[in-house]
Amino acid sequence: MLKKYVYVLSARQNTNKSNVYFGFYGDIMEEKTRQELIQELNKLKKAQARIKRKFTFMLSIIAMLVLITATLAWFTLSNFAAVNDINLKISTAPELYLDIENHGSDVSLYKKVLTNDMINTYLRSVNAPVIADQILDPVTSSNGISFASQSGASRNANDTSFMEFKVWFIATADMWVHLSGQTVQVEGNDATTACTTTETGVKADVVRAVRVSFEDNGTAAIWEPNKGSAVAGQSTFDVGTSFVNDTRIFHVDKLTPKQITVRIWAEGEDPECINNVQDSNVSFEMLFGGTDENNMSVE
Repeated sequence: MLKKYVYVLSARQNTNKSNVYFGFYGDIMEEKTRQELIQELNKLKKAQARIKRKFTFMLSIIAMLVLITATLAWFTLSNFAAVNDINLKISTAPELYLDIENHGSDVSLYKKVLTNDMINTYLRSVNAPVIADQILDPVTSSNGISFASQSGASRNANDTSFMEFKVWFIATADMWVHLSGQTVQVEGNDATTACTTTETGVKADVVRAVRVSFEDNGTAAIWEPNKGSAVAGQSTFDVGTSFVNDTRIFHVDKLTPKQITVRIWAEGEDPECINNVQDSNVSFEMLFGGTDENNMSVE
């Protein structure tokens, strides 16, 4: 039985058939030929669906790669330690003194230089690893007080995470305390503020991945050595040879001791905090100086 149909087939590549059509076909066809065309159209639809699925899969892969790229700031290798060799040198400029113990208002009992041995005495008193045994695995903090891992889990101090110790400061005059990038003589030795390493090549970038915070009554100032772009919502500062409001760390009143909590960590969100800087060393030299309300040095 014959019937009239009008069909459009954009492309058909089965050249083994006698009926191959391109463009417009509008003649009388056998019912069998009509069914073949319908089958071809169905094949095209299935092929189109497969292409769509592949495209969707590729988009998923691209999205995953973007996500991985965004999180490369964190270490991805677990068979190496993070920053595992830390050195500290802490000094004070004129009229400012410090110690790990509170000696009240007797300035003569405080020090001008805080040594590693003194800091280790504090660390032992709180059952924490001494400086030589401290390991900085990446954590992140927006305020320099509370810390979390990459997964968002809370991290504790001195527990293969971030280093924490407390220092008492006292001054012979009211002053704002800053970290100073100037070089001055303290007890016969040069003192300044710097973050350095003996590493070379890409591992030397560890000095760009660390942070130090100074907490005073629930508020912390964050020192970012070799400061780059802001990460993790942090407000940070770097040192210079002059003092401004943004470099103020805390205020001390004359002959009134103040305890400051110091925390040191490898900032997981920093672009330099990657596998390349694992198993590295870092040294912190800190020189604390005082200024008046006009940011002029107290001498």
